[in-house]
Amino acid sequence: MLLYFSTPDCNVCRALKPKVGELLASNFPRMEACYVDCAASPDIAAAHGVFSVPTVVAYFERREWLRKGRSLSLAELGKALARPYALLFRDRPATDEARAPEQIP
Repeated sequence: MLLYFSTPDCNVCRALKPKVGELLASNFPRMEACYVDCAASPDIAAAHGVFSVPTVVAYFERREWLRKGRSLSLAELGKALARPYALLFRDRPATDEARAPEQIP
C-alpha cells in the first residue's frame, strides 16, 4: 500500500501525483495506492505523522517500509520499492529465475 499525501493547492504535488501513478502502474502493478488530501483530512495526515507535502508512505505487510517527503525523486522511490515488492509479489517461481534464458519455456 502506498499513501500519497498532498493538498489541492500544492503545485509540486499536482505535477508529481500522475508520475507516481505511472511508476506504480508500470513497475509495481500489484501495489495499491491511496491519495490523501491533507486539507480535507488533517486527522489522517496527523495520524500518519505527515506535516509537509508531498509525502509518500509505503507499507508492506502492514509495516511502514518507506517514507519520502518534499524533495521526492521518482528514481529513488522506484529503487526503494523494488526489493520489498519483488520479495512479496514474485511473478514467477524462484526456480525460473535460476535457469538460463534458453531453458525457460
